[in-house]
Amino acid sequence: MKHLISLSLLIAMAAWGQTPSALESDPSGWVDIMPGPDLKGWTRVAFLTKDPLNPESQWKLQEPGLLVCEGDKGHEFFRYDKELANFIFHAEWRFVPIPGGKGYNSGVIARASADGTIWHQAQCGDASGGFLFGDTPVMGKIQRVFLRDQVKVNRVKPVGEWNVYEIRAEGPTMTLWVNGDITGVWRDLEVLKGYIGLEAEGYRIEFRNLKLKVLP
Repeated sequence: MKHLISLSLLIAMAAWGQTPSALESDPSGWVDIMPGPDLKGWTRVAFLTKDPLNPESQWKLQEPGLLVCEGDKGHEFFRYDKELANFIFHAEWRFVPIPGGKGYNSGVIARASADGTIWHQAQCGDASGGFLFGDTPVMGKIQRVFLRDQVKVNRVKPVGEWNVYEIRAEGPTMTLWVNGDITGVWRDLEVLKGYIGLEAEGYRIEFRNLKLKVLP
């Protein structure tokens, strides 16, 4: 019980209209998957584009524990190179503001195919997003599925502020937790394993505390 979040904190968070993250609830069993300076264990994949992969990487470890995507070298899926079935993926992110910036866009990806043609994403935006969508088989045929309508309260913070996402995948169900509460549940998934990762889509975005918990 010593690893579980305290009852007093649970009560306080409930009073604030929040539920604790899985990492807060039980910090045991997590693996730090932040890449090192050589980005070993992660692979860049051209994503939703016919353009070839830019030979120059837009991903770098700016300092220990801070992964930066410059966002200026094409649309990419930055893939963690371990195929997973059941898991919780914890990721913290924030956009870096630019003068006159708008339309900030990125995502946290789960159960994707190695080439990125099948994918499920937690949308990231400027005080927007926080929903699941993707290109996934529905009765065997790949379709674009949006679960934006599930979001009843916008929990995503504005550009420059840190957000916390957790994607939990167990069997045919995928759940998205955003900044204190669940914002989306995807049921009846036909894809039961795949790759997790991050998206580059034209804007500088920073990531920290990339952690993975493999579930039975």
